[in-house]
Amino acid sequence: MAKPKRILYPVFFMVLITAVYTLILASLNAASAERVAEQESLRLERAILYANAIDATDDAALHQFFVDNFEQVTTDDLSYYRYATDGQVTAYTFPFTGKGLWGSVNGYIAISSDFKTILGVDFISHSETPGLGGRIDEAWFKEQFRGIPLETSPYIRYRSEANGNVDAITGATLTSNAVKGMLNTFLETLMSTERTVIVNE
Repeated sequence: MAKPKRILYPVFFMVLITAVYTLILASLNAASAERVAEQESLRLERAILYANAIDATDDAALHQFFVDNFEQVTTDDLSYYRYATDGQVTAYTFPFTGKGLWGSVNGYIAISSDFKTILGVDFISHSETPGLGGRIDEAWFKEQFRGIPLETSPYIRYRSEANGNVDAITGATLTSNAVKGMLNTFLETLMSTERTVIVNE
């Protein structure tokens, strides 16, 4: 029969090791939390600037430009960013979200201040399949959304449809349709109910 001490030694050892590694991981998490939050903030700012066709590669310059020129506005129904230069509003940038093939797709869309043109789109998170639906992250796909007129709903139509204005992703029909659907749904709501409130603020 094994002695009680011999049985307890491995238990105490595992408890000790678990406690030590838990403490190490907790310390690393606490030490990196500020840096992680900073990177997430920069990712958001970079997405908003990209949607507005503003190129900034240096993080410090990017952040300063964002702080100097963008203002977050929050109402009861909507949160968005107002872009102004020399006191003149030139664009509004709105967050959007929708259901993709495998999960939520989140991004930002920039609209000209007169609400006549889409300036650009960027995606900040999604769970789409790499190499297929995940190609919504690629520049060739996102750049298609620049300069699309907001004249007739549905505003975004694939070139396989009548009067199409963007290309879908080959082999990723469901993701392509999901992106088109979520953007059109958001734009239809924005143009019909929110535009007047924003312009008259």
